[in-house]
Amino acid sequence: MHYKAVFHVDQKDEQVFNLAVNNVINLLNAIPEQEYDLIVLLNGPAVGLMTREAVVSFLERIQGLVAQGVRFQVCDNALKRFEVSRKSLIPECQIIPAGIVGLIDLQHHGFAYIKP
Repeated sequence: MHYKAVFHVDQKDEQVFNLAVNNVINLLNAIPEQEYDLIVLLNGPAVGLMTREAVVSFLERIQGLVAQGVRFQVCDNALKRFEVSRKSLIPECQIIPAGIVGLIDLQHHGFAYIKP
């Protein structure tokens, strides 16, 4: 089976983000040897969680997940709205134009929607 899921984080809440990261790790542990396409998509105020300063306690786990092919997508509209500089983001982020459009597109392409 090919597992496809998007984990949606839209609040600047470290506990919720930690839960999302743990959900991804738990999923990967539960599906060894399986194909997957996993995305953590942050929009709204949550984009502030991906700055170098904010992500310190999560950085090692994020880097490990990225090394396994997990993508961390950040909404450009939210970056502008919440005045978060692209330069302040960790390099593991993929900036997408609009998080809401990304969510719709991913679900249209068969991604399960997970809201931690």
